[in-house]
Amino acid sequence: MTPTLPLPTSKTMNWPLMKNNISRADLDSLIEFLEQDDPILTQSQNVRAFEQEWADWVGVKHCVFLNSGASANLLTITALREHFGLGEVIVPTLTWVSDISSVLQCGMTPVFCDIDPRTLGMAEDEILRKITPRTKAVFLTHVLGYNALTPKLVAELAAREIPLIEDVCESHGATMNGRRLGSFGLISNFSFYYAHHLSTVEGGMVCTNDSDIYETVRMLRSHGMVRESTSADVKKSYVEKFPDLNPDFIFAFPAYNMRSTELNAVIGRSQLKRLDENNRLRTRNLKLFLDNLDSWKYQTDFAVEGSCNYAFTLALKEPNHVLCQNVMAALKAHGVEFRRGMSGGGNQVRQPYLRKVVGADAWKAFPKCDHVHFHGFYIGNYPGLETEKILQLCGLLNSLPATHALKAAA
Repeated sequence: MTPTLPLPTSKTMNWPLMKNNISRADLDSLIEFLEQDDPILTQSQNVRAFEQEWADWVGVKHCVFLNSGASANLLTITALREHFGLGEVIVPTLTWVSDISSVLQCGMTPVFCDIDPRTLGMAEDEILRKITPRTKAVFLTHVLGYNALTPKLVAELAAREIPLIEDVCESHGATMNGRRLGSFGLISNFSFYYAHHLSTVEGGMVCTNDSDIYETVRMLRSHGMVRESTSADVKKSYVEKFPDLNPDFIFAFPAYNMRSTELNAVIGRSQLKRLDENNRLRTRNLKLFLDNLDSWKYQTDFAVEGSCNYAFTLALKEPNHVLCQNVMAALKAHGVEFRRGMSGGGNQVRQPYLRKVVGADAWKAFPKCDHVHFHGFYIGNYPGLETEKILQLCGLLNSLPATHALKAAA
């Protein structure tokens, strides 16, 4: 039975979707760095130190720090193409746009899967059913902090020699069987956007245990220059093969400039010191939120084991236009910022950039994703949220009628 909960005591709860994750301690560390005599500001020692510290934290051998999570997506698929050739990549319908746009930009073919409503990630049976001889990888997103992997899926992909790519941009610190997400795939991606679990203001990371992939991504990050590789053997092979070129300016790939800076790395290193504690608070907040929602109206059975969410996931249990309108009206009236559609604006195949690729009616094949597209929301979750405020939000949501519409707020 849903408990009786307090309602908001004032009309405005002042609940933004995101708060700046940069603390005074982070700014102080940056000031200390800048006060050095002649500090190097472009990519240098702090970038390399942050890469190693993040690799240790995730549990992988290699990391490459970039200017955004979207850049991490693009370099990942570029490296996949260079090592495995063109083909199909199995992708989610519920994800951020850059996961899919990177596949298209690299000349690969996206193959879409519907979601598992409890994880919001691709359903295991859908993935396995859509693998073909043309499949080059499964690009799986851990949506809004939930683990989308299963031991069976990891084992099946390994047995079929299908590379797994993990998008962990929204799920820093989430685990499966006690092991951090981002350490299971051939490659994994993280975003350090300003409100994510860890922020470098803008930034991203590519992680891998594969040394060849690592060297490729390092070169792709900086114009395709061979000198960016850390492998003496790689450098030697190019110098010997192209003796007519200056060894300092051999470009192995038609690549990009996606380097980050020492400034971003200094902030990231400072933030990493408190990441585990902040994640513990976010996890506590989500449990409190789900435990106190009316399970007759809202989905409360999300797969929270191992989760680490930077947003509260709010999904209607059944399609209900009236309740959906009441939820949006009440949140707006009480100053609670939200986004409809869950991650990335909902069902990606409804977006204009994909309709011309997959057709205007492709969304019909993904009813579970379409449910959260229209009847799912996310609300900000940050370490400083007060217990009373979370309970007031639950009380407000539980009080909403499902059979008649609220009057518009004045």
